[in-house]
Amino acid sequence: MESKSKFKMGLQLFTIRDAMAEDPIDTLKKVRALGYEDSELFGYDGENGTYYGMKAKEFKNVIDDLDFTVTSGHYDFSSYFMKPFEELQGYLEQCIEGSHLIGAKYITWPWLAPEYRNMDGFKRLSEKLNKMGEIVNKGGLGFAYHNHDFEFTDHHGENGYDTILYDTDPELVKLQMDMYWVEHSSKKSPKQLIADNPGRYVMWHVKDMDKVTRDYTEMGNGSIDYVDMLSNIEKDALQYYYIEQGGNYAVNSMKSIADSAAYFKENLQKYL
Repeated sequence: MESKSKFKMGLQLFTIRDAMAEDPIDTLKKVRALGYEDSELFGYDGENGTYYGMKAKEFKNVIDDLDFTVTSGHYDFSSYFMKPFEELQGYLEQCIEGSHLIGAKYITWPWLAPEYRNMDGFKRLSEKLNKMGEIVNKGGLGFAYHNHDFEFTDHHGENGYDTILYDTDPELVKLQMDMYWVEHSSKKSPKQLIADNPGRYVMWHVKDMDKVTRDYTEMGNGSIDYVDMLSNIEKDALQYYYIEQGGNYAVNSMKSIADSAAYFKENLQKYL
């Protein structure tokens, strides 16, 4: 039975990267059978125009046959951080082309390598994000930045996330909130950040936190009270959300997405 919710139940495919590497088509069939209707991908080969070893048009046929969508993608922009902007732009334009071919709406900057995680690096990052956002928007797509924990690290009273928030243009650079990492490392709650920055948080990553180790865990097994959070949080800017678990699977990745889907549908989907 399909959801009657406002939003499609999404999955960040990084969660099942082992299964996607082994047999992407069969894996996506299983994902769809669990009730996931939408996804965010990772691992695009811009030179060859392939997703999971398939040409973009072929991949689009696969997801269309499953009545499944990809609405965003995480791309390897960090590898271009110190290269001339022209090289980054060349890769970005490949990502725009690929996204159009598969029907994705957003391109997301997902990660920053450790050597750039200082205040100078975050200022450089913000400049790049503004330029990239302008290019992506002109290309007919949305652009967003995804947080981890390192953006919230204190650097003598400053942090990278504040720099990104204040130094990027809210019209050009939207935000994808990883709720786990905000709960893990930020002094502000997801609810506070969304209230303080209306219109910016267009996507969410929804994942739970192990009660003891604070590592990732299956939805409903952890310490984050998503019933309270999702029933009280501002959703006006939200367009897509993706359930994610980066590791620490109780059994394996496919069992984890099955367990998370079951818990989510029973307890949380009514709020979205």
